[in-house]
Amino acid sequence: MNLREGGGHAAWLAASALVLCLLVAPRGDAADAGTPTATLDTARIEALTGVKGQLDPKEGVFKVSMPRGDLDMRITGVHVTPPLGLTTWAAFTRVGDHAAVMGDLVLLEDQVNPVMTTALDAGLEITALHNHFLFDSPKVMFMHLAGMGSEADLARSVGKVFTKIRETSGGKGEVPRTDVDPARSTLDPKKIEAVTGVPGTLKDGVYKLVVGRTTKTEGHVMGSTMGVNTWAAFAGSDEEAVVDGDVAVLEAELQPVLKALRGRGLQIAAIHNHMTKEEPRILFLHYWGVGSTTALARAVRDALDLTHGTTP
Repeated sequence: MNLREGGGHAAWLAASALVLCLLVAPRGDAADAGTPTATLDTARIEALTGVKGQLDPKEGVFKVSMPRGDLDMRITGVHVTPPLGLTTWAAFTRVGDHAAVMGDLVLLEDQVNPVMTTALDAGLEITALHNHFLFDSPKVMFMHLAGMGSEADLARSVGKVFTKIRETSGGKGEVPRTDVDPARSTLDPKKIEAVTGVPGTLKDGVYKLVVGRTTKTEGHVMGSTMGVNTWAAFAGSDEEAVVDGDVAVLEAELQPVLKALRGRGLQIAAIHNHMTKEEPRILFLHYWGVGSTTALARAVRDALDLTHGTTP
């Protein structure tokens, strides 16, 4: 379903260019602009997503929306309602013989990772995870998704995501819990290094490893010490520990790394950029995990294998 996989990167680029042309090209009457919109089966999209939508005939986009009216979210006393930015949505358009979808999911913290796993398993891509507000209670995160394929497959996948949002509402999501204090850490750094293949440093009960990458900004090389790096920090015991960190990924590496970390049970906390104008483009994926140091180190090793090849 996803044209970006299986050698379809060129097809994705061509289809993306077509979308851009369709959106910026001058429009005449509805008949002239109608070929993309005429082929969208809006009734089927609504049926498969389980959510009502609205067609924008000018842009050829059908958008389904799910207001999060179940959230009693407040910012310094202000009751934030769906029209103020708490609406989950997904927008569909035609791209040649296929369809494309983009969307934004409004999620409580405990919903983020189970919903992410559902989206990835359904063939969708996760493109960003961040906050839109400050001082909000409860804390709300926003997860952006995208996909390309058949209209029915995309709508069915979005429907699975919307269903998962409903299923995990009301505190039914994932919250990894443990009682770890770095001041009482007893972990053995050698066991972590044996798995990751990367030496680190132990300080104040936290064992940290860093692996640098490089990119260029305005033609100048930016490396590890400037912040272009993957890192992981462990605390606790060999049997029960926490790890948090940041994976510096190229755009093409993001989805494989997300799948690998979620497959190991780690929680994804944020996906965003740290820079602008860099070449190649680097995204940063922040994570948190609870488990034995060996299990957590394997997850880190997976991320390194997917982003640094044979580089330790």
